[in-house]
Formats: sequence, structure tokens, C-alpha cells
Amino acid sequence: MVELPRVFKVRQHFQAVECEDVAAEVETQLTRLDLGQTIKHGDTVAISAGSRGIANIHTAIRAIVQHVQSLGGEPFVVPAMGSHGGGTAEGQRAIVEGYGMTEEFLGCPIKATMETHIVCQADEGFPVHFDKYAWEADHVIVCNRIKPHTNFAGDIESGLMKMMLIGLGKHNGAKIYHRAINDYSFGQIVRSVAKEVLDKCGVVAGVALVENQFDHTALVEAVAPDDFESREKELLLLAKQYMPSIPFEEVQFLAIDEMGKDISGSGMDTNVIGRKYNDHKATGDETPRVKYIAVRGLTPVTHGNATGLGMAEFCRSRVAREVDQKITRINCITGGHITAAMSPLDYETDYEIFDVVTQSVGLTEPQDIRFVWIRNTLDVAEFICSEAYLSQVQQREDLEQISELHELPFDQEGNLPDFVQQALTGEPDL
Repeated sequence: MVELPRVFKVRQHFQAVECEDVAAEVETQLTRLDLGQTIKHGDTVAISAGSRGIANIHTAIRAIVQHVQSLGGEPFVVPAMGSHGGGTAEGQRAIVEGYGMTEEFLGCPIKATMETHIVCQADEGFPVHFDKYAWEADHVIVCNRIKPHTNFAGDIESGLMKMMLIGLGKHNGAKIYHRAINDYSFGQIVRSVAKEVLDKCGVVAGVALVENQFDHTALVEAVAPDDFESREKELLLLAKQYMPSIPFEEVQFLAIDEMGKDISGSGMDTNVIGRKYNDHKATGDETPRVKYIAVRGLTPVTHGNATGLGMAEFCRSRVAREVDQKITRINCITGGHITAAMSPLDYETDYEIFDVVTQSVGLTEPQDIRFVWIRNTLDVAEFICSEAYLSQVQQREDLEQISELHELPFDQEGNLPDFVQQALTGEPDL
């Protein structure tokens, strides 16, 4: 039997900022905008809800609903998620409800449709689409997390402006915008469409959320429409500063317990795995430089959408069986990232994947492989790594060794525990 590396558990130490009461902060921030000057008694207000697993998103959306109701407005929530949910209204409503945003919890209706209104023609010559129910509302409030995009780089990436573009553009808009991005650039198209939406679609406010290194809400800020672009640039810099990372430059084998649309638009965040510009290797000064990735599972709330799986070289066979090929392909084709829907090599057991990797990493002896094992790309505060990193971890103040060296904890079938938190200590998954 091949001698595999011994492993140990590591904790990263972050200087994390955290918002203690998200609902109260949403109320405080929206009050600052004095929306009562615009939203009158009986006015309808559409509130966007996206498809990401954003920390406290259900709490934030409900707080927006309650603020609108306090002004005498009649709020409702619209799923704003491009082609996700299989490109169907039912699928998108199910995603919203899966994050706890039921009508009962929110205290308002959810109006899901894939129909769009064509607002105008953009300067680049394509139609600007906007969710039908949001178009018919008197006002619109946009809510989204500000973070680095998984494919596009610039001073505006993923946030309020992208939500107006891709999210509220629904499948019709997402398709044409991604095509336009291929001919122009993300920065040009997002600004072009956002200009038309802000001018013509009744957007009265944005609620921006920024997360810390523990995937908790760090900041909530209500933004006036005229300030969307300038403030989003500033919040993006903050989001990059707060973003968690794998703290090593070189990784030969990265195991990821779970991926899914609730984790990242690309299933696993390319900013964390070092593959923003190339599916299978880091480019330029990207880190970590990861040679092989194995995906061990899909999150339940991704509903089989395995967008991004094509960036992994390996996966457990159970992952391949869970993939909904139809919705995955719709999402990847719409997003212009066709290779993200491709299939990696799949094996029934983790041990089989290790066996292939040891044959494929060059002259490194199997016991010396630089191996890292994380739960997902949002949760890297604690992880397991191989003995090859031991001296580095012991010398760094931001890293703490929290277990002794152990053999890899394979069971009799040759599989590791389902979640990294359960490995080495036997602690339950938290």
C-alpha cells in the first residue's frame, strides 16, 4: 500500500469585523436614506433576492420588507438570479424559500416569473431586460453581497450593479449580457445596463452586504442610487481585504468537501482556489497555485446545479450522480463558461483519487505531497493539511496547529469523513 502523507488540523487567525444585529443595521441604514420622501402609502416595492448563500440574507430581506411596510408601502420579493433554478420561475422560487425566505417568514408575497420587460436598447445595441414584476412596481430596492467576481476583474465586480444586470435581467437578460461581455467587457456592459436601469426602472435604494473571513456579515450599508458605482468600488476593496484564503502558495492536491451555487457563482470561488482566469491552473500572481482539485460533494441547496465542477480534475462518483445536467448546462451556457459544466474523472472512493494523484504529481514522494482539505471555499478558517506544511505553520503567527499529526482517517471503504470538521477530532459538524 502507498504511504500517504500524515495530516494535522490548522486554525487561521483573522482580524474579523462583524455586524452584531443585521436587522437593526438594515433599519438604521435605510432610515438614513429617508425613503419616506419617495415611497408613499400604497406604493408597491419590489425587493431583489438572489441565489447565493449570503450570510443572514433572509434576515436582511425581511428587515427591508418591514422598513417598507413602516412607510406604508406594499413590498414583495422577486427572485433575481439570472438563469439559476433551471431557468424556471418555480425553480427560482424554491431557491429563495430554501434560504428561509418564505412568504410566512418575510411577511410579504414572493412574485416569481421568468418574463421580462424590454426597457430600452443599450448603447451597444442590445435590449435591456428587467423582471416583469419589478418593472410593474412603483419602486425597486436592490439587495446583494459585494464581493470579488469569480470570472471578471475590475473596480466593479459582484454586487448591486451586477444584481440589476444579471439578477433582475433574468434568463433573457443574462444570456444577452454575457454575449455582449464577450464583445466588450464586463465593466462596460455592467455600467451601460446599470445606467439604463437606474434611469428607467424606479430603483430607490440598494442594500449592500459585505462578509468577513468567517462568512459572517461584517457590514450593512444602504446606498442611494446615485452613489451605487462610487460606493460599490469602495466596498469591493473592503470585501477583498476581508476575503478568506488558503494560506499557502503551492498546493499539489486540494480536497473540497462541498461545492454549490450557494457557496459561489462558480460553485467554488475561483478567487480562493486560484483559478479565476484558467480552469486548471493559476495564472500570473494568483495563489494558491493548485495542481489538482477533488470535489467530494454538492450542497443540498444547489439542487444538482454543479456549475464549476469542470474546474476540478477529480470528484467522488456520488457527485457525478447528483449532478442535474440540464440546469448545470443552462447556467454555464448562459454565463458563457461552458467548460465549467464539464465532467472531471470520478472515483467511488477518496482513496482511489489519492492513488491517482500520487502517480501524477511528479517526483514528489506520496508521503510528502502538499495536501489541503477544506469544507468549502467560504469556510477556510479551519482546515486539514499534510505534514509538508508543518514547519511553515509552526513559524507563522496567523496559523495555529490544533491537532497532532495523524494518518489520513480513511474508513473501511476507503473514504474520508464527509466533512473536514469531523476528521481527526471526531467532533460533530457545526
